[in-house]
Amino acid sequence: MVNGIADTVAAAAVMFAATNVDDAVVLTVLHAARRATGAPKQSAIWVGQYLGVGLMVVVALLAATGFRVVALHWVGLLGLIPLTRGIVMLATATIGALRGDDDDSAPVMATGCWQVTALTFANGGDNIAVYAAAFRIMGPADTTVTVTVFAAGVAVWCLATSLLVARQRLVEVLQRSSRWIIPVVFIALGVYVIGRSGLVHAIG
Repeated sequence: MVNGIADTVAAAAVMFAATNVDDAVVLTVLHAARRATGAPKQSAIWVGQYLGVGLMVVVALLAATGFRVVALHWVGLLGLIPLTRGIVMLATATIGALRGDDDDSAPVMATGCWQVTALTFANGGDNIAVYAAAFRIMGPADTTVTVTVFAAGVAVWCLATSLLVARQRLVEVLQRSSRWIIPVVFIALGVYVIGRSGLVHAIG
């Protein structure tokens, strides 16, 4: 039982971290803006993050409930979404690197809680398919543990990026490497969802 909970916690932590690498960049820029201009306030960043991630989880849970009428292994097809997106992003990053293109993102700005919420949801909206597929193959206990880990993950993300923004060199490294990290983790998530669902075995 303990090992089962530990495994669920570990899997949930990896899933949260993998799907929110890009959110770390957004949070870092938000904290940098707060240090420079005073907006958005730290409380707005925290509340906005929780509301944005919470909204994604609610939508994913509703979607997972709808998927109950579908055979479990066919839900694995949802894994094609992050898998395809990761492959496309990796190909784009590779082509850009070969051409010598710089990948400088425009600054992300938000002035209040609702703007941070909208930014968080929009930036992570593509995570919903991953979460929905994962919730679909989980029982109630594992789902509860996963949601709890996600809540803790938001706090860790907010704290870590707040500390990270004080180290400009680390921020620059994160921004440069994110175009490689994000597609790789999306590919890994796609493979995880497809493998966990039993789709390959059902087709074979």
